[in-house]
Amino acid sequence: MALINCPECAKQVSTAAQSCPSCGYPFATQTPQQPPPNSDVLLAEVQPSWWRYFWHLVFFWLIVPPIIAWWQRASVVLRIYGGRITIERGIISKSYREFLAKDIRAMDIDQGLLARLVDIGDLTISTAATVDAAERIEGIPQPKQIREMIIGQRQGH
Repeated sequence: MALINCPECAKQVSTAAQSCPSCGYPFATQTPQQPPPNSDVLLAEVQPSWWRYFWHLVFFWLIVPPIIAWWQRASVVLRIYGGRITIERGIISKSYREFLAKDIRAMDIDQGLLARLVDIGDLTISTAATVDAAERIEGIPQPKQIREMIIGQRQGH
């Protein structure tokens, strides 16, 4: 403990004393000195809470999936003509595949439980042209009827 002079009576007083014993002058309790604030140091960065945007996020998730579903549905078209089948893919950039009905060697239908309940399925058309000549079209409504229609075209009906 150090001794300092009292500003009132100029007598020596211990630094641990709360007031001068002679005149009663109060001394402030000593607190650690904090360095002066530096304006270049970032102390905090605060953004609004995500809860502030709760409804925006809810409606975002309610609006975006139907747009994606519409886009994907519009990007695939299967056309069955008398003797040939065409598959058109894409909206902005396009891809066209054409199969002659007599070249089709196999057609596979894949349906899960829910797909069977709503009568949709994935149709895979394989041709004899090459090993990789198989085209898969997902989510075809009434796939068995579509397959029968293609088989009828292949047989010349």
